Amino acid sequence: MKNDTQNILRHWREAIPDDRLAHLVRDTERAFRRALQIRLAEHGVPFGHWSFLRILWESDGLTQKELSERAGVMEPTTFAAMKAMEIRGHVLRRQLPTNRKNMYVYLTPEGRALKEKLVPLAEETNRISTQGVPAADVQLTRKVLLAMIENLARDELQETAGANVKANRAGLAGAGRKKSAAAEKAGGLRPDGAAAL
Repeated sequence: MKNDTQNILRHWREAIPDDRLAHLVRDTERAFRRALQIRLAEHGVPFGHWSFLRILWESDGLTQKELSERAGVMEPTTFAAMKAMEIRGHVLRRQLPTNRKNMYVYLTPEGRALKEKLVPLAEETNRISTQGVPAADVQLTRKVLLAMIENLARDELQETAGANVKANRAGLAGAGRKKSAAAEKAGGLRPDGAAAL
């Protein structure tokens, strides 16, 4: 989208300067993504391949499922990206003779060589984003963002645990209702749970 980052900036300076912090973080990510996307396009690499390349540069030979989990995307998205990356000559997908179920993804020499070209582009994007920002402010921002991630990760665990407890309670209550209904049919209990006479 043309001038997307300018529109984001206008939103925060003019339209809604006090919008929620989550929106500011999301819009910052969009600006980072757009800046890197422009640079990657110069090398014929779609932005959607960037996160997969980064993961494979660190851990080559993962399954498509593992790649999906690490990239935080659905498996069909990973499948489509791997197919396109294979056509471009960046990866090879292979099944192991001992495991025909999983598809493993390996970087080709061309895919591995992209690291030297593309990582400096991401580093450049980071440098550009912090121009004119004192190093102490950048460190404080990093510290605050990491604290926010920790808080949200803790909340996720609590909410997930709470949802599991509620689901278990609902399952137990449902099982209790089924037992009561079965006993009632058999003449053993009334609907209020008292023994039928």
